[in-house]
Amino acid sequence: MRNKFADRLSELICESGKTQNAISAELHIPKQKLSNWKTAYTEPSMDDLIMLALYFDVSADYLLGLVDETGERIV
Repeated sequence: MRNKFADRLSELICESGKTQNAISAELHIPKQKLSNWKTAYTEPSMDDLIMLALYFDVSADYLLGLVDETGERIV
């Protein structure tokens, strides 16, 4: 089973129209860190999860795959 967080992050990056390099620069994180999250090699810390939720203007629950795009609980 794919990591729901990695799937959601990949979708958000794609929808943003920005490169991973641009996003990592804007977030002041190493590009490898963002890449590792996107490929589910590593998982973000709680602080990083909050940073991503704020950056992409989504809830942490959405990033974690607990709710859908409408905010409806799916788990």
